[in-house]
Order: sequence, then C-alpha cells, then structure tokens
Amino acid sequence: MGRSQESFGKKEREKKRLKKKQDKEKKKEGREKSSMDDMIAYVDEFGAITTTPPEMQKKRVEVKVEDIRIGVPRQLDEPEDPIRKGVVTFYNESKGYGFIKDSMSGDSVFFHLNGLLQPVRERDEVSFETDRGLKGINAIKVKLVGKDSEEA
Repeated sequence: MGRSQESFGKKEREKKRLKKKQDKEKKKEGREKSSMDDMIAYVDEFGAITTTPPEMQKKRVEVKVEDIRIGVPRQLDEPEDPIRKGVVTFYNESKGYGFIKDSMSGDSVFFHLNGLLQPVRERDEVSFETDRGLKGINAIKVKLVGKDSEEA
C-alpha cells in the first residue's frame, strides 16, 4: 500500500489553523461576558481619564465668574518716584551719548545729548527720568545733583 497523503507540513498548518480558530472563539466569549460598564471611562476635573463616575469623585470647588481674572491685574500700589538718581559711568562728548548707573537698581541706562538739561561729565551724580526707546530704556531730563547743580 501507499504512504499517507498527509505530510508533516500539512499537519502543522492544520494545527495552527485550529489553534487560531480556538483563540478567536475564546476572544468572542470574553467580549460577550464583559459588560458595557467595564468599557466606560470618565474624565475628572483635571482632564485625567478615570474609571470613577463623577458623582463618586470628590466635590468640586465652585468658582465665581467675577473672581476669574484674565491678563495682568492693574497695580494698586503707588507708582515709584519717576525721578531717579545715578552716576555717569561713560560719556562721549564727540558722539553725544553716554550711560548712567542707576543707584537704586544698579542698571546701566543710556542717555543722549538731547536728553541733557545741563552739561555732564563722567563720575557726575545726576538725577533723571526714564523713557522707553526703540532699543530699551533711555534717560531723559538729565541734570546734575548736589553742589554742582547749585553753582550752574
């Protein structure tokens, strides 16, 4: 008589096919058993996904619409004194500009010849006001402070 028509490869493919069919049946049964409640997810007040229903979560804090502020709140404090004091650290007379070191903040503030009320030199103590320019803060209305201003 002849040999069996089934080879080893055919048997293996048949086993894989049966195994796949059984796995598919198990998944189908698992889906039928699971309820809809297992698949529901909720979003809490912080945007996180959770399985706890909203009524079971902790109570929310009520916020009044009037309490919500959008943007920067206006400052209620008194504005600082617009007149500042400082020392001229650099001044180029030929080009007509210089820098003043602010005594309060320690910042270096640019000034131009057009912003001078009195002629100044390096290391002079001056008072000035500030103004926003194209490239930053500029000193305007620069004048000498102390005994030099009384003599002039």
